[in-house]
Amino acid sequence: MTLQDERVQEDRPPRAPAAPGASGWFRAFWRWHFYASFLVVPILLVLSITGLIYLLRFQVEPMLNSDVMTVSQPADMDFTQPYSAQLAAVEKAYPDATITSMAEPRAENRSTVFSIVTADGEPRSVFVNPWGAEVLGDLNPDTTLSGYAVRIHANLMAGTFGDRLIEIAVCWSIVMALTGYYLFWRMRGNRKKRPRTLRANHGRIGAVVGIGLLLLLVSGLPWTGFWGERVQTLATDRSTSMWSTDPGALSDPASTLDESLPHSHAVPWAQGKGEVPRSSSDGHDGTNVANIDTAILVAEQQGLRHPMTVALPNTDDGVFSVIGYAFDAPSDEKTVHVGRYGGEVVSTYGYDDYPVLAKVVAQGIGLHEGRSLGLVSFWGALLMCLGVIASCVTGPLMWWRRRPSGSSGAPRGRLPIKASPLLLVALVALGLFLPLFGITLVLVLVLDQLVVRRIPALARYFNSA
Repeated sequence: MTLQDERVQEDRPPRAPAAPGASGWFRAFWRWHFYASFLVVPILLVLSITGLIYLLRFQVEPMLNSDVMTVSQPADMDFTQPYSAQLAAVEKAYPDATITSMAEPRAENRSTVFSIVTADGEPRSVFVNPWGAEVLGDLNPDTTLSGYAVRIHANLMAGTFGDRLIEIAVCWSIVMALTGYYLFWRMRGNRKKRPRTLRANHGRIGAVVGIGLLLLLVSGLPWTGFWGERVQTLATDRSTSMWSTDPGALSDPASTLDESLPHSHAVPWAQGKGEVPRSSSDGHDGTNVANIDTAILVAEQQGLRHPMTVALPNTDDGVFSVIGYAFDAPSDEKTVHVGRYGGEVVSTYGYDDYPVLAKVVAQGIGLHEGRSLGLVSFWGALLMCLGVIASCVTGPLMWWRRRPSGSSGAPRGRLPIKASPLLLVALVALGLFLPLFGITLVLVLVLDQLVVRRIPALARYFNSA
C-alpha cells in the first residue's frame, strides 16, 4: 500500500457499529452533514472572511486612508474647534449636499466624520480636521474595504436574493453544526489510536468552533430580512414589539432612526425602528437656539458616553438625535432626542427601556460583532472567524482526497424518522421556527424521493440506492 493510499484510508470514516439502529443514525447524520456542507461551506467562507475584515475595520481603514482619517495636533493648539464650526466647513465645501449626521473622533488623532448625501444621491463620508476645522476629503462608505465587506456580509451584494440565500445557509449551518457534533462524538467512541489525519483535525476544529459558530448563527438571525422581519411583525401584531410599545418618542413621528442615519452602523439594533420625534417651535418665534454643540452637551448631561453620533435635523421640525457610545457595552445603548429650537430633551430611549427580547438580542449582537467584552470578545471573534475558515477549507479537502470516481462519495443512509417520533417532532419544530429551513428541507426530501432515487444514474452518483 502506498503512502497516498494510507492517507486516504485514514481519512475515511470508521466503520459504522454493527447495531442496525446505530448504523442508521450515524450514516444518516453523516449524509445530511455531507450535503448541507455543499450549500453551507461557500456561504460560511464568505461570511467569515468579510466578518474578519469588518472586525478589523478600525485598524485597517485608517492605514488605507490615513490622508483623511488621521490628523496631528498642532504644537500651538490644545483645543479643538466647535462641531458647529466643523459643520459650517462641510456646508461650505458641499453646498448642494444634505448633511445627515456627524460622528465624533474615536481618538485624538482621528478626524470628525460627517455623513452627507450628494445632489446625485450618492453617500459620502466627509472627514474634517477637528483642530483646524478644515475639510480633508471624502470617501464613499460603500466602496471602502470594510464597506464592501459589510455589503457582502449582509446580502452578498445581491439584494433580497442574497439575503434569502444567506438566511438559508445560516439555517442549514445549524443543522451541519449539530450533526457534526454527533459525528464527532460517535467517531471518538470508535476511534483507535492513530496519527493525526485531515479528518481528525477537521473534527477537532469543528468541536472547538461549533459552539461559537452556533452562537454567531443565532445572534445573526435578527439581521435577516425574512426571519427577523417576520418575528418583529408577529410581536407587533400582539400589541407589542421587539422595540417595545413606545420607544420614548412622541406621536406623529418624522421618521425612524434607521431612516435618519442611512449608511450608518452606529444605530443600535433595538432602536433602528424607534420613532424619531419632532421639535416644537412654540415660544421660540421659529429661531434656532440649539445647535449640534448644544445637542452634544445635553446628551452628555443625560449620561451618554463619548464619542457620540448625531443625526442632524433635516426638516424644520426635526430634532438632534444623539446616540451614545456603547461599542463595548450594549447595556449602555441610549439615544437622546434634543429639540432644535430650545435644546430641550424631547425624549430618550435606551437599554433600560428595552423589552427582555430586545435586551437579549442586543447582547447577542455585541458578542456577534466581537465587542461586548472588550479584547476578550474581540480576540474570540477573530479566532472564531479563523476557525470557521479552517473548517471550510479542511472539509472540502477531506472530501477531495477520498472522493470515488463517478460518485459524490456521500454515505448511504436515511434518517430513521419512522422509528423515532422525537426526531420527526424536532425536524417539524425547527422547520416551523426557521421557515426557510423548513421549506428547503421539504424541497430536498421531495427532490430526493421523486427525482434522485427514481433515476438510476442519479441514484448511483448520490448513493441513494
